[in-house]
Amino acid sequence: MAYDKQNTDNFLDLIRQSKRGKFKIYIGMSAGVGKTFRMLQEAQTLLRNDADVKIGYVETHGRKETEELMEGIPIIPRRKLFYKGKELEEMDVQAIINLHPEIVVVDELAHTNIEGSKNEKRWQDVMEILDEGINVISALNIQHIESLNKEVKEITGIEVAERVPDNVLRQADEVVNIDLTSDELITRLKEGKIYAKEKIQTALQNFFQPEKILQLREMALREVASQVERKIEFEIPRNIQSKQERLMVCISSNDEIAKKIIRKTARLASYYNAKWFLLYVQTPKESVDKIGLAAQRFLINNFKLATEMGAEVVRVQNSNVAHGILEIAEEKKITTLCIGKPHLSLSNIILRTAIFNELLKKLSASDIDLIILS
Repeated sequence: MAYDKQNTDNFLDLIRQSKRGKFKIYIGMSAGVGKTFRMLQEAQTLLRNDADVKIGYVETHGRKETEELMEGIPIIPRRKLFYKGKELEEMDVQAIINLHPEIVVVDELAHTNIEGSKNEKRWQDVMEILDEGINVISALNIQHIESLNKEVKEITGIEVAERVPDNVLRQADEVVNIDLTSDELITRLKEGKIYAKEKIQTALQNFFQPEKILQLREMALREVASQVERKIEFEIPRNIQSKQERLMVCISSNDEIAKKIIRKTARLASYYNAKWFLLYVQTPKESVDKIGLAAQRFLINNFKLATEMGAEVVRVQNSNVAHGILEIAEEKKITTLCIGKPHLSLSNIILRTAIFNELLKKLSASDIDLIILS
């Protein structure tokens, strides 16, 4: 596997330009493509360039070639703790902050920390480290990106539990795709370079099928291409007169597809490098003393999801939903309004047609596009 030294030099240049730590992510279509290998390869190059680089957390999974690359790189000892009667290890965030290396390598960005840790997720640990002015090199697989959750499940049949908000990727200064063909990846699997021998056949029958790998590979390439586009748009000044996209998605307290439309809006916002908002218009019948506990939990969970994915959550009270939407759309200078496709009975359609027509009429008089998401 050829290594691009110029890529390392570029990252080293970025590092010395800002007080907040610089953030580099290696992304791949699946386990075994070589993300950890490439991170350690870069760490070795940085070390030879006299950079103060240390390993905060790396999981080699017993791969000999990966373990060999760790030699000579200082390792920050992990934090030991007991959980359910077992001694376990986690990355020691405070030790990293105290030692304050110039660069720290942190593997498995989507990892869920052991219960009782300061942060629930490792990506939150990384945000804390970056805020301290420490530069981070990390890695994750494409299936761990929050807004791709549904698409990944359709491809693989697996619900990925450990996920990273899209906003985390948008904060990265560099995103590098580690690419292999499906044949190369399957060969690595058969050679025992990804999983133990007893797991190989099961993996070949499930996740590591050529058609699934190809679809995940396309997703990874597409994601990195989008990141490059955003970087170009950020670094190359736009025409002052160009339109700055601002998206807003509207949800209700009983919207069954809210999570789907939140994720889809996040993808759109990511594609357009746009600021986006989640709006909930609270009507009198949904006031604090009238709304049910289930609906409250629903709203809180969706507010949290949207916030993690980079949205600004807006809550307003208005007896007229259409008026509430339009007021906030005007206030926030929204260019595109996103709503879910209604799942209504005939009677509800008749009762609510007037509201929808009023919204359409007012939108047509403004410069706001409307997207109805399935």
